[in-house]
Amino acid sequence: MRIRRTLATAALGALALTGAAVAPAQADAPAVLTTGGPTGPNVAVGDTLTANLAAGTYATFYNSATGTSGIKCAASAFSATVTANPAAPGSAVEQLNSQTFGSCTSNVIGVMGVRSITVTNLPFTNTVSDGPGFPVALTPGAAGTMGTTVVLSTLLGSVTCNYANSTGIAGTASNTGNSIGFSGQPFALVSGPSLCFSTGYFSATYGPVHDTSAAGSPVLYVN
Repeated sequence: MRIRRTLATAALGALALTGAAVAPAQADAPAVLTTGGPTGPNVAVGDTLTANLAAGTYATFYNSATGTSGIKCAASAFSATVTANPAAPGSAVEQLNSQTFGSCTSNVIGVMGVRSITVTNLPFTNTVSDGPGFPVALTPGAAGTMGTTVVLSTLLGSVTCNYANSTGIAGTASNTGNSIGFSGQPFALVSGPSLCFSTGYFSATYGPVHDTSAAGSPVLYVN
């Protein structure tokens, strides 16, 4: 009798082990945003994403979408918080909390220097889609119109140019360089003297983007 029980227990144990061996491993579906690679860990809601300008590039505010007259900055950075990261395919959402500019110069006649560039009415909403081309939409948040204040130094003193965009700007993300970029995106002049462009066109490429909330601050991928 004892032998029969032992054999039965062994048989059940073997079945359990066999089932465990053949059962497929369960894993989270890849989200729109992952780290380290397209099949890497999903970015967690609440994580902080940061980036500086891509190496060798400038953030620019020019007088036309293809122009070269205006302001260029050798330093710029942003910080954003992930507020939604669903399973792919889909769109992830981030809250842009800060965006800074530094080491700025101008080639506009009459402008002696750039004192400051300040982004106003933060936070903004940044939506990243994993559709073709990885389109990005940066739109106003609860504070209202997206704003940028530029303070210039001239021979006659300081000049302040206030710009705004009420509808948002478009960009693209890329897994090459783990970057996010904007090209020739318009901001309309709200107030300022004739020295200020009637429309300032913003361009910049940031990358690599890092998830600084994850161990090792891995780079960001879009799936």
